[in-house]
Amino acid sequence: MSRIRYEDLVSFHKTILTHAGLDEETADAVTTGLCETSLRGVDSHGVRLLPHYVRSAIMGRKNPKPNYKFSKKFPTIGTLDADNTFGHAAGMKAIDYCIEMADQYGMGAVGVQNSSHPGAMASFALKAARQGYLAFAFTHADALVLSYGGKHPYFGTNPICFAAPRIEDEPYCLDMAPTMISWNKMLMYGARGENLPEDLTADKNGEMTTNPDEAICLLPIGNYKGYGIASMVDILCGVFTGMAFGKNIPSMYKASMNEPRHLGQFYIVFKADGCIDQNSFIESMQKMTDEVRSEEARNDEQVMLPGDPQIKEATIRSKKGIPIDQATIDEFKQLSKEYNVPLKLQ
Repeated sequence: MSRIRYEDLVSFHKTILTHAGLDEETADAVTTGLCETSLRGVDSHGVRLLPHYVRSAIMGRKNPKPNYKFSKKFPTIGTLDADNTFGHAAGMKAIDYCIEMADQYGMGAVGVQNSSHPGAMASFALKAARQGYLAFAFTHADALVLSYGGKHPYFGTNPICFAAPRIEDEPYCLDMAPTMISWNKMLMYGARGENLPEDLTADKNGEMTTNPDEAICLLPIGNYKGYGIASMVDILCGVFTGMAFGKNIPSMYKASMNEPRHLGQFYIVFKADGCIDQNSFIESMQKMTDEVRSEEARNDEQVMLPGDPQIKEATIRSKKGIPIDQATIDEFKQLSKEYNVPLKLQ
């Protein structure tokens, strides 16, 4: 395991992605999404995906220089045609449009068409929350969640994210998939040659398995509850936006890298002073935060709110650097050589 300083990782990503053909705005968005995600300790959706994204830009799955088209049928609902660009870039653009509508009408929602998967959703919701807004962020994915009562998956690991501002610098942030484990994290077990914990994945017959090589789908959290959340997100991101849904969504890893996946996303941003004034909301959010963290714990660990583990990990990694597994380092070195971009390891 090697470490790279966060600032060096950002520089490396931005330069590599620019060499791969991304325009400045798109490269900035993808760099922020990948690097911030790893900084916060969510390695499954972080910088390890850079080689995949470079290939997807070169081979045609993602448009590195999109021509966005934004339209509105109603004052507070917009549609963003992302021209099949990177999901991170489409998400950041959608949040900007949401904020514009929220400033005028109190809230704004944007459905994204013709995008790709935007990775971890926290970067988008946090972008709004750091500016004092509340935000929801959703995206859908290819079928990987075992249907409740079924043998096969229909819905994807469709995440839901919500962020809200408070007095302290980092907002509250819940960012979760409706499954017991993410697909990328499952793949990381396989890459390390390790068996999975029990009750996380299922095989082709819908039977539980701990073998990553046999796993073809993931178990939903809370049985029908996680399955239900996945269906809700697919309605927002697939049905509502006019994109594909369920089993009709092309696989991230198995579909041709030459063809766009035409994915959808959905965002809602609203002002914190909709019912009470802004300061009262932020102060109450901080009061809730402080009260939860001071709750009596069962062990030596502090009781945490969603997002607290990531805030803690970001503090550590900003000082010690981002830990990168050897397989990813090897791929980074290949990119470094191919594009003549220095890779600085600690």
